[in-house]
Amino acid sequence: FGETLDRHGRLRAGLAKHMRDALPGATYLGFTGTPIESNDKSTRSVFGDYIDVYDLTRAVEDGATVKIFYESRLAKIDLSDDDLAALDEPVLTTLAQGRSDLLTGFLTAVTGAAGTTVLPLVVLGAALVWGLVRERWWQAGLLAGAMVVSTLVSVTLKRVVARPRPPVDMMTGAGIEESYSFPSGHTIGAATLLLVAGYLVWVARPSVRSAVGWGVGVVVGVLLVGISRLYLGYHFVTDVVASMALAVAVLGGVVVLDRRRAARAARVRPG
Repeated sequence: FGETLDRHGRLRAGLAKHMRDALPGATYLGFTGTPIESNDKSTRSVFGDYIDVYDLTRAVEDGATVKIFYESRLAKIDLSDDDLAALDEPVLTTLAQGRSDLLTGFLTAVTGAAGTTVLPLVVLGAALVWGLVRERWWQAGLLAGAMVVSTLVSVTLKRVVARPRPPVDMMTGAGIEESYSFPSGHTIGAATLLLVAGYLVWVARPSVRSAVGWGVGVVVGVLLVGISRLYLGYHFVTDVVASMALAVAVLGGVVVLDRRRAARAARVRPG
């Protein structure tokens, strides 16, 4: 029922408060199949104690449902090297057969932009703009921290998985790469940058337009980098897909940290 102060200094309240204000003398009854009990939300604190509870045990006794038995287990899924090859090799072969000088030159430039020379400079520039020019060091730190985490994850997994690269005769464009293949460092770096930077821009001024722009930018940018790594023969499909998933996980961590900070700031009232 309380009001919260958002980052723009506006007070916001939920529907429950507006209902209480509009109907101060009303009696409120709540029907729920999933009562909430947490630090800041509680079904019982809002509606009072339970009048009646109809749980699964009573439903079984009444014959409304059959007995439910739970078996705790994990389904084991094991993909062999042959299974992965069946996914990866047809794509690499098809892309290699469709190479052209123009496309090779373009995608070599794309993969170079997402490499270990250009991408760190882009991240440094973006962080400095956020920090020095816009005086938003929290956002600068989040972006830099996310890139460091994604790099550490990539380097660690490469050493742990130790998956060899595609055959050397499949590689073209920017030379031969001999490090391990899984995951794709170029893809996870570019995806993390686009996801986190886009989120920080969008959350500062949320709108449908900025959300659409963020989504389109991420999809186009990540696909270009991922396809360039496949087209040039440096990675397998599973390397690229896993890198995208890892970048999304890094974004999730950033969102959690940023939202917790915003929630703490909202509880600090003026005066």
